Amino acid sequence: MISEQECIFCKIVRGEIPSKKIYEDHDVIAFLDINPANPGHCLVVPKKHSETISDTDDEVLEKAIVVTKKLATVVKEKLNADGVNIVQNNGRHAGQLVSHIHFHIIPRFPDDKVLITYQRVQMDENALNEMQKKLTEEGKKESRSDWDMRF
Repeated sequence: MISEQECIFCKIVRGEIPSKKIYEDHDVIAFLDINPANPGHCLVVPKKHSETISDTDDEVLEKAIVVTKKLATVVKEKLNADGVNIVQNNGRHAGQLVSHIHFHIIPRFPDDKVLITYQRVQMDENALNEMQKKLTEEGKKESRSDWDMRF
């Protein structure tokens, strides 16, 4: 676990490291990625430090995703992109390089070289049923009172 003091995104939030900001409010900052997948690739970062979506306060997450939605629309329109990818990785093995929750907005253009891919796993009906059962049983054991399974 990385501390707020060591976190590169927290340093950007505090102004200790420069960034190319494109949005900022009390809770969220957005800036251009310095190693973009495509021109206009930006990051939406909650200012309050948390590492993954699972340990991010719901209020913070709500604000960040609303900014992500609005900024994705702006990026698509202003850059005349055909679409956008919105990517949010959790944990090193999922591709998270900075241990601070953030959303990537990647504009997409015809014939660009961006690859967002994963291997598909074949599951038969029994395996799918078992997975559904496991996930719904785990959901019912959830301690949060607001958990609402809708399978």
